[in-house]
Amino acid sequence: MKIAIGNDHAGTDYKLAVIGLLRSMDIEVVNFGTDGSDSVDYPDFVHPVAQEVEDGNVDYGIIICGSGNGASMTANKHQKVRAALCWNKEIVELAREHNNANVLSLPARYIALQQALEMVEVFLKTPFAGGRHERRIEKIPCI
Repeated sequence: MKIAIGNDHAGTDYKLAVIGLLRSMDIEVVNFGTDGSDSVDYPDFVHPVAQEVEDGNVDYGIIICGSGNGASMTANKHQKVRAALCWNKEIVELAREHNNANVLSLPARYIALQQALEMVEVFLKTPFAGGRHERRIEKIPCI
């Protein structure tokens, strides 16, 4: 499995912890995020993640900013991306099961680090349910 990850300055610590978790699971990580705490613009780090997902170069993306909103809005501009802003494990599970989310957006300023790591694990282990949900996600893109 291969995952692209991107973050702004608010998500650096979370990103580093998530990368550690992913590597401990033998998952390849492509890091597009900043490694510093100086203010940066989240789209500069989210668009490359979304593009990798859209192009099929990675299995999933993980994006992290202060609220998770800007990152998810940016990622969802890409036609084949279904980025889900999640704040607990239950929402993550539903985003995967019902929406086949392929990008997880984490709000670093509103969830604990341990919670973020647990959410990543749920994201990776939860399969898409298909069925009636397939028809709905097929209607998402504007083409």
